[in-house]
Amino acid sequence: MAIILLTFCKQVILILGDIGTATSYKPPYTPTKCYGSRQDQFPPGNLFIAVSEGLWDNGAACGRRYRLRCLSGNNRPCKDGTIDVKVVDYCTKSPCPSTILMSNDAFAALSRSPDAKINIEYIQI
Repeated sequence: MAIILLTFCKQVILILGDIGTATSYKPPYTPTKCYGSRQDQFPPGNLFIAVSEGLWDNGAACGRRYRLRCLSGNNRPCKDGTIDVKVVDYCTKSPCPSTILMSNDAFAALSRSPDAKINIEYIQI
């Protein structure tokens, strides 16, 4: 009975934040809509994101921090754990391919597959 319960518990995902999608985007990362060409805009580890219209908030999103967690995707791309990222840009593609575009380094921290589109949980911190 305990083994069945343990197996079942591994399948349960507790969601505390909002749900969206994420993809990676490639350099060059400057200039950004938030900080132009300033090199000091990027946080340690290059864990930064560009956001789509729904999160952009007419530019008020600049500098916001989010905690992200990969939930699912094709071919099981998710790595365990969460990462904290900083908003530095706006997704200018129309339509934006995902809720959040992640720097290559940020995306690699969550996903084993660099070209995947993943489902994420995100919460502002």
